[in-house]
Parts: sequence; structure tokens; C-alpha cells
Amino acid sequence: MRRFDYSFLKEEVPVNIIKLSGIIADLKSKEEFRKLQYEDTFEKLRKKAVVESVKGSNAIEGIVTTDDRIRDIVEGAAPLTHDELEISGYKDALNLIHKEYENLDLTEEIILTFHQMIERETAPGEAGNYKSRDNLIMEYLPDGSRRIRFRPVRAGETKEAMEQLLLAYYDARQDSDIPELLLIPCVIVDFLCIHPFLDSNGRVSRLLTVLLLYFAGYDIGRYISLEGQINKYKEAYYDALEKASEGWHENQNDYIPFMINFLQLLYRCFKDLDDSFMDISLKKAKKSERVEAVLMSAIVPVSKADIMEKVPDISVKTVELVLSKMLKEEKIEKIGSYRDARYMKKRGLKG
Repeated sequence: MRRFDYSFLKEEVPVNIIKLSGIIADLKSKEEFRKLQYEDTFEKLRKKAVVESVKGSNAIEGIVTTDDRIRDIVEGAAPLTHDELEISGYKDALNLIHKEYENLDLTEEIILTFHQMIERETAPGEAGNYKSRDNLIMEYLPDGSRRIRFRPVRAGETKEAMEQLLLAYYDARQDSDIPELLLIPCVIVDFLCIHPFLDSNGRVSRLLTVLLLYFAGYDIGRYISLEGQINKYKEAYYDALEKASEGWHENQNDYIPFMINFLQLLYRCFKDLDDSFMDISLKKAKKSERVEAVLMSAIVPVSKADIMEKVPDISVKTVELVLSKMLKEEKIEKIGSYRDARYMKKRGLKG
């Protein structure tokens, strides 16, 4: 029987993961400061993120429709097809998280509710119920053949496994020595290894990720689509998941590959947040002001190429002049040199 125990997070976490989680915590604090200053911009990002999250999470499962239809469904239009019914269900579950996360907890009831919301119109007999028969996680190869990636928990053992997973989570989150952010990917690995439903396990896992991030104090999923980032790099995501599940039934698996992938995902989300913020907030500014704003608002060090990508209509010469001016005025600091140079707002400056 699988044993669920997250106490290893108190002492066996590699230094590089601790450092990366520290960087992400710092990015979170910068996002919180920026959010207080630019409420209107973040409201625009919120609306955009819902559409991209609904699109991304369903696209991973091959459930697609046009961007216009997804936008219509998010805004309340009635779904017309089987795929649109599943898209609408995911939208409802995601909205529940964003609106009610403070009143929710990771319980069997909420997990079954998410599943029921996704499948209530397309598979009413299975919606909100654990699997009634054994299932497999399979990979479909380019030549048309299949291979078994993983054999999940048997149907008859699913309820007990889910109970043990939840109890282990409750135990871990009460331990102040266990970093809550690092607990999230471990719980998701275990959930996906149990694979408690006949269908929609992936979508439920992504909803749980957004919810657990809220519990850990991270609302990044409200403004940037985590699901879209997973879809964009899904091969790396599934490769990390497969590595993290090897030896799972024997209690010998290593969560580290998936933890690293999870933290990289969060880092990319904060980078995407930075890019999206700049796209919305700098459209009417003068050229030099736009370059300066990119530098002063960046939550990660940026290169000259990064700046050019964000303001493609501005010449290299103008960017270099602004960089030189801001360095002389000590508004920014230079990290590295030559082609590897990055620029960041000088520490201690506000705004």
C-alpha cells in the first residue's frame, strides 16, 4: 500500500530548489506591490487570464474551439457542442476557485465537486464519482502504437488512497518547517498517480494547483494562465511527471523533477505577468518613457533584447540612450557585461 508522507520536505530539498522558491517568493512580493498601484491594469489581466486558462487546460486534453467561442462561453454564452460543454464546466469550476477560495479547503467534497462541474453535462453517470473500474495512463506514439506510462491505484483502493493523501496534506500544512509552496507539486504528483477518475484527472489537477497556490498566498493564477503555460511546455511537464512517478507504488519515487518543473512554471508565469503588464500599461507613453517604464517595472532582470522585444517599434539607439541615462542617474544597476548584461531597478528605489 502506498504511504503518503511529506516530512522529507523539512530536510531533503536540494539547495537549487530552495533558491528558486526564494526567487519566486520575491517576485510575488513585487507583484503584490505593483497590484496596489495599477488596479485597472490587473483587472484587464484577470479577464484575459480566465479565457486563456479555460482554453489552455482543455487544449491539453484535445478539447478545442475558437477563441471567440471560448470568450463567449466565459462571458456566459450557452455551450453548443460536447467540447463546449466541457469547456463551460471547467470555466465554472475555475470561477468558483477565484471567487470562493477563502471559503474552500482541499477536501474530498471539493475535489468531487470540481469533477462534477466538468463532467455533469457530458458524463452524468461518472460526474463527481471516483472511477468504477481500473484505468491506465497511456502515451500515444507517433507511429500509432501505445505504451503504458503508469498504472494508477486500482478502482477498489481509490477512496482509501484519496483519504490518506488528504490526511498527509493536512498533517504537512500544519508543520511550519514544511514550505507550503513545495508541498503543492508533491500533492499533485500523488493525485495524478492515484488517478481517481475515469476522465478529467488532468483538468482537476490543474484546478487543484490554482487552489493550492491561493492557499499558499499566491494569486498568480488569477492574472496569468498556469494552464496555458503547462500546455505550452506540456512535453517537459509530462516528462517531469513520469520521472517523479517512477517507483511510486513502492514508496521509492523522487518528487524533485516535478518540483523543479512546477517552480519553473511559476517563474515563467511571473515573467508572463511582467510582459502582459507592460503590453497593457505602456501603449500611450512616449518612446523614452516606455523604455524607462520597462526597466523600472521589471520584476526580473532584463536584457537589451528583452527590452527590444517589449517595445519593438523603438530603435536600438533609443534603448541604449535610455539605458546610459538611467545608469548615470543610478536608477538602474547593470548585472553582467557585454552580451550577458541584464538591467534592474536599483535596490532601494521606489516606484
